[in-house]
Amino acid sequence: MNLMELNDPEKLEKVTREELLQMISGMGQSMLERSRMEQKEKVRSYRDLNQRAVKGQILFTGSSLMEQFPVNEIAMSDGHSEIIYNRGIGGTNTDDFLEEIDTVLLDLKPSKLFINIGTNDMNERQDGKDWEEHLLDNYDKIMTIINERLPETKVYVMAYYPVNPEVNPQMAAYMLRTRTNEAVNRVNGEVRKLAEKHGFEYIDVNDGIKDEEGKLRSDLSKEGMHMYAAAYQIIYDALKPYLWD
Repeated sequence: MNLMELNDPEKLEKVTREELLQMISGMGQSMLERSRMEQKEKVRSYRDLNQRAVKGQILFTGSSLMEQFPVNEIAMSDGHSEIIYNRGIGGTNTDDFLEEIDTVLLDLKPSKLFINIGTNDMNERQDGKDWEEHLLDNYDKIMTIINERLPETKVYVMAYYPVNPEVNPQMAAYMLRTRTNEAVNRVNGEVRKLAEKHGFEYIDVNDGIKDEEGKLRSDLSKEGMHMYAAAYQIIYDALKPYLWD
């Protein structure tokens, strides 16, 4: 069975859960390798752009959920001409972020920083370590570096977005095995504590993109994790008090 056949109910019924997970795992490895190459290219491009970037502006940074946020375009359509840089890179986890923190954050010396990093850490680790402990340890390191290197920057630590495994159950069986809403909510509570520890402001702007059960609204989600532009418009509206205060 190939990826296209996942949408064929008759063929899918004949596949065991173990076979499905094995197939998706293989696809995931291929996607991971391609993602790593794309990450390196984006880091190189951002490094070049940073040389001419205006320092002291607004910065959004993180992984794909930040990279796909068209915040600058939405803000311009809302009548704002302020510079907003986006240095999100799809597939990035907290290890990657720490490795490239100069390029994706520090070099821009932002006046305001909106950060959302760590959802790609929400997977079982091959080294057997606890993923949640690893994520929080790394986030603590990231916040420490920000405090030391950018003491004048106003930092907003954004809550992780909810997911919805019902949008694509087949993909969710692999991609969202660990990254459940229960896990997201639990880690959000710990990230809030880290933000308070470092004197940063933790913000949760997710109410408008949740359904009545607390899941990511299916009408806003591509596959249960990533979101359409309509979702980001809702998020932007919730961010206005922090962006334009």
